[in-house]
Amino acid sequence: MNSVISSNAIRFIVLVLSQILVLSHINFLGYINPYIYILFILLFPVKNNRMVFLLLSFLLGITLDMFLDSGGMHAAACVTIAFIRPAVLKFCFGAAYEHQTIKFNQIEFGAKLTYLSILTVLHHLILFLLEVFNFSQIILVLQKTLFSSIFTIILSVLVTTIFRRKTK
Repeated sequence: MNSVISSNAIRFIVLVLSQILVLSHINFLGYINPYIYILFILLFPVKNNRMVFLLLSFLLGITLDMFLDSGGMHAAACVTIAFIRPAVLKFCFGAAYEHQTIKFNQIEFGAKLTYLSILTVLHHLILFLLEVFNFSQIILVLQKTLFSSIFTIILSVLVTTIFRRKTK
């Protein structure tokens, strides 16, 4: 139990620091910003208390909002994907989610990619809708969502592949 808490605390801190210090300074072509910090929400253990998970997701988002001066956009996007995550888990993993037996290192790549993609695109769409906050700029929102999502998904797959635990 303590190892789960400590590994999640370390993941939280490392992802927030890497987002604030490195990834937030990437703005390629005006559309591509990787937001890898959402991996904390995506990889959070399924069996934990839902209210604690929603609170931690809010804390993650509001921490980024404080450092990036973004007025609550990250918090709103994080809480939304944390709230919707059970439905996406059920859609992507079916019976494995129903029986609470999901182990992200042991699931097939296609299901993992689908799960990652759905929540990443949803997060980015909410984030950029709140950032632009103008429906006459919907093309800009969709461009930023598409390109940043692709880059974030690629980085997320690389990070989860590089740092996955070896199973015996």
